[in-house]
Amino acid sequence: MGLRGSRDCGPSRDSSQGTAGELLLRALEDLSELDFKKFRDALAHGDVRGRTRIPWGRLEKADWTDTKNLMLDFYGGEDALDVAIAVFEHIQLRNAAALLRESREKGGKAERLPSEYSILWGPRHHVLGVVSARAHIMKEQASSSIAVSDLFKPGPDGWTPKVVVLLGAAGVGKTMTARKIMLDWASNRLFVEFDYVFYIHCREGNLLTSPASVANLISQCYPGSSPPLDEILRQQERLLFVIDGFDEFRFSFDLPKSELCFQPQEERPVEIILSSLFRRMLLPKCSLLITTRPAALQKLGKCLECERYAEILGFSEAERKEYFHKFFDNAEQAAAAFQFVRGNETLFTMCLVPIVCWIVCTVMKQQLGHTGGLAQSLKTTTRIYVLYLSALLRSLRSQLKQGMPRVLRKLCCLAADGIWKQKVLFEEKEVQGYALDQLEALPLLLNEHLFQKDISCVSTYSFIHLSFQEFFAALFYLLEDEGEAQDLPAGPSRDVKELLENYGNSRNYFMLTVRFLFGLLNEEHRRELEEEMGCKITPRITQELLAWLQNSQKTALALLMEETAVIRELEVCHCLYELQDKRFVAAALDPFTGVYLRGLNLNRFDQLVLSFSIKHFPKLESLDLGHCSFLWDDPEDSVGPQPAKQEGKQSPIHPLCQALEKSGCKLKMLRLGCCNLTATGCKDLAAVLGTMSSLAQLDLSDNPLEDSGMRELCGALAGPGCSMQKLWLWQCRLTEASCGALAAVLAASPSLTELHLGANELGDGGVRRLCEGLRDPACRLQMLSLWQCRLTGACCKDLCTVLSTSRSLEHLDLSENDLGDGCVQLLCETLRHPTSFLQRLWLKKSGLNEETLQKLAALKDVNPNLNIQYV
Repeated sequence: MGLRGSRDCGPSRDSSQGTAGELLLRALEDLSELDFKKFRDALAHGDVRGRTRIPWGRLEKADWTDTKNLMLDFYGGEDALDVAIAVFEHIQLRNAAALLRESREKGGKAERLPSEYSILWGPRHHVLGVVSARAHIMKEQASSSIAVSDLFKPGPDGWTPKVVVLLGAAGVGKTMTARKIMLDWASNRLFVEFDYVFYIHCREGNLLTSPASVANLISQCYPGSSPPLDEILRQQERLLFVIDGFDEFRFSFDLPKSELCFQPQEERPVEIILSSLFRRMLLPKCSLLITTRPAALQKLGKCLECERYAEILGFSEAERKEYFHKFFDNAEQAAAAFQFVRGNETLFTMCLVPIVCWIVCTVMKQQLGHTGGLAQSLKTTTRIYVLYLSALLRSLRSQLKQGMPRVLRKLCCLAADGIWKQKVLFEEKEVQGYALDQLEALPLLLNEHLFQKDISCVSTYSFIHLSFQEFFAALFYLLEDEGEAQDLPAGPSRDVKELLENYGNSRNYFMLTVRFLFGLLNEEHRRELEEEMGCKITPRITQELLAWLQNSQKTALALLMEETAVIRELEVCHCLYELQDKRFVAAALDPFTGVYLRGLNLNRFDQLVLSFSIKHFPKLESLDLGHCSFLWDDPEDSVGPQPAKQEGKQSPIHPLCQALEKSGCKLKMLRLGCCNLTATGCKDLAAVLGTMSSLAQLDLSDNPLEDSGMRELCGALAGPGCSMQKLWLWQCRLTEASCGALAAVLAASPSLTELHLGANELGDGGVRRLCEGLRDPACRLQMLSLWQCRLTGACCKDLCTVLSTSRSLEHLDLSENDLGDGCVQLLCETLRHPTSFLQRLWLKKSGLNEETLQKLAALKDVNPNLNIQYV
């Protein structure tokens, strides 16, 4: 099982202006070196909306933090953000402006992973990718990887982390990984730099009600009777705490500093002890390794400064195959089951998660034993759990004395009560309070644990896995109450609106319960469970779910301040996918015209889920997936330069492109900038472009498309079915070899008005070929961006010919190119001619002599509509 990606960061950054400073620094760190240089130049010389410009002398050698501090000093917090957004727009970094505006409107809170979180796949045996949070280091180190044994070793920037967070979805193996780490450490195979490692599971921590000290916790975890506390506490840097399941803590950890604990022997409530440990007030030199679901990241971030993130990936393809062959005794059955799953893309993807893989194997083994065949309808997580529960209920029917419906309703009450209280361990008296005391049935539904509480041992129970508790909690809202509730302890309300409202208020531990809620409303699932359980499942909440989906999204901030309703949460798509009801999906998405999901790490299942919504989106006009990573199941399938053996494989965006082709939507804008797309993705995109005549704007900036990918795209862009108007292709590793195909697009596409080719090494030869297309009478291009394209004076004659003949070209960006005085003076002569329609010209000022600058200034007299900007 593998781990992916991480964020390294050094000590916490100070921000004198609080959130504004943090947002500003994050936005600046996301810029490339070139864009950051352009930003500082515009800050010193450009339009800052009437505010005082910062002198260039103070900005010239400023780094990201210096620039942030200067802006806060000159403008104050909120005004500094206004200026940054204005400068981003001024230098045509519209994506950066949009991201900063969105982050500001959300108050700086982010429920997804930080934007610095980079995705890297590693081979087996727990390989982890490491990336620095500092943007300039991140881009250089994006392909590095280390083993789990090096989790606490220095990162690329030399910073040694003391706090590491392991993320993972439900059932992906977080606890198994944590326990394996403990085993390997005890065997001297891992983390030998630590003399003492203590394992604390959060569900057991929830049961500690008496005051304790960190010394008490160490004593309880120590295998012997007399731990050498003085020695342990004296060398804190040799001490590691493994905190497993942070998302299961019931504590808020939202405590003022004055309430925290500083002394190891001081006895305080467990919440205070743990808060003090997380916030580095207690044993500040020790190390922490924390596992959690991603949904709890926001809560974790309030009490802890994480220095490295890693995500547990689940099973690779080879490990899934190995698991199937170990699960089935019969090799022939194992091969048949694996072949079936391998042919079902959705099911195979879901088997990344070990708990799901186990359930799938269990269900299949039963089906092969009873019918000899395999079900063809395993598409969703809910479906798999329904099949497993159905099989379990068949085996329990003869054992239950009270009757199936009564036991299940009580079990669902217990599950829901636990979810609301963030409780996964139930004491024996609680289980008996729900009249769940049938010894024959309980072992199949609940696990029993012995737990040392103070000086005595107590029996506790949990569901087979937390995801099963969430499944039964969802069922709680759907089963009709037949009177048992009055005999049970006071539990949560059956009002689903209350559940959805709390989930909408960032109580993310309801996430899987809400997904199951949608999935259980599927007509086939309802019918099957009613037959097996003997319970009535009511679909009455369908309209409430529909209203919640629409209203929660409508109240979200509209894209770029426009009055356009857009989907901003991938979780919406996950809920709709679980339901598998095309009419409901169409009704739910009807008010929306766009999808805006930037900066996400989209694994294979996420892509299938998103594709399902896109296929049934009635009014989709804009799709913005900028800065997303499209991941494959295995390391060898990861996005990026593909080895030769991968050439025949589908691209990472294949599901998305298929969905767009089949949707029949009238998409107008598609943004896939900075998604690490390669030439293989261009083949799939070309197929979309050939069938989607409505598409007018395409952003593929900052992707390693290379010339081979560009040629694939140009074939479709020049076709009769394409009506492209704006095309962003800056920093795509294009050379002169792409320019012939681009020239053909210019000549064949009168609809194309903007072409952005900056930061590509086109050279003078490339521009010469582009000019052939620009001179074509059919070309109507208005904006051409060629900044930093390695141009010299040798391309000027070709450019001048275009400027003197084109009646459409109004904006030309030649900045960051060393054109020389002769070339620029030739441009001046051309621009003095009345046949030139150019209105805006960007040039590199450094290197030009005084005579050239005077000629440029004189152009204002003969061509007052021309605006020249220097970068």
